[in-house]
Amino acid sequence: MSDPASDAVQIRAADLSDAADLASLMGQLGYQTKTAEMEMRLNSILPDSRYRTLVAVVDGKVCGMIGTFCHPSYEHNDLSARILALVVDAQMRSRGVGRALVQATETELAASNIARVAVNTRLTRQDAHLFYERLSYEKNGFRYVKTLPATAG
Repeated sequence: MSDPASDAVQIRAADLSDAADLASLMGQLGYQTKTAEMEMRLNSILPDSRYRTLVAVVDGKVCGMIGTFCHPSYEHNDLSARILALVVDAQMRSRGVGRALVQATETELAASNIARVAVNTRLTRQDAHLFYERLSYEKNGFRYVKTLPATAG
C-alpha cells in the first residue's frame, strides 16, 4: 500500500539552517529545545563524521528527522550504528515519513558496510516499539539510565 504523502517525501542531509525545525521536533519528543540550543548541538554534531543527521521534507517543510551515530564496539570487529533520534511531526505521522527516514538511513549504512543498527525507545512509547518491529527490528534487551550529580569544575 503506497501512501501519496510518502511518495512526496524528500530525504536530505540536515544543515544548520534546520535548527529551528529540529528544535521544534525535539520538543514533540518531550525534549524542550530552543533554536539556539539546537544550533549549538548541530555545531558539534554536523562536522563529526561519526554522526549523520537526515531530515524529511514534504511540500518544502521539514517534517521529520533521524540522527545516527556509527562506532566501534567491544563485541564486534566491524562498526555498528545506533539511531539516536527519530521523530516525525505529529501532523505527518502514519504517512510513511518515519519509514522513509529509516530506509534512507539503512541504505546509507549498508553502503558503508555497516550491517548492525540498534535503537532505544522509552518503555512508554508503545507506538515506537510497534513501528520498529514492523521494520524488522528485534527487542533484545533493556536500557538502564542514571543521572550523575554535576561536579564543580
